[in-house]
Amino acid sequence: MRKPLLAALALAVSTAAHADETVITLKNAPGRDVVMNNCAACHSLDYIQMNSPFPDQKVWEAEVTKMIKAFGAPIDDADAKTIIDYLSRNYGTGGPT
Repeated sequence: MRKPLLAALALAVSTAAHADETVITLKNAPGRDVVMNNCAACHSLDYIQMNSPFPDQKVWEAEVTKMIKAFGAPIDDADAKTIIDYLSRNYGTGGPT
């Protein structure tokens, strides 16, 4: 009797928590699909908007490198470059230097 009650309570809490989430829509620009496919596989895309517009290209490059080397994100070199370029141009202080 107790397990079904706990399961129902867990479902109700998780549904309520999900209802408050907003959908993150990244700027429509070249590279957006690569960012969405790689970055959203591990974390919410709201981190991008929360950190914007402060990072420049070097900061975004450091962040992408950290995700790959420290957290093991399976991002190849070509996608990493695309992600850095997209983030720099659309959520930072400018494009590649």
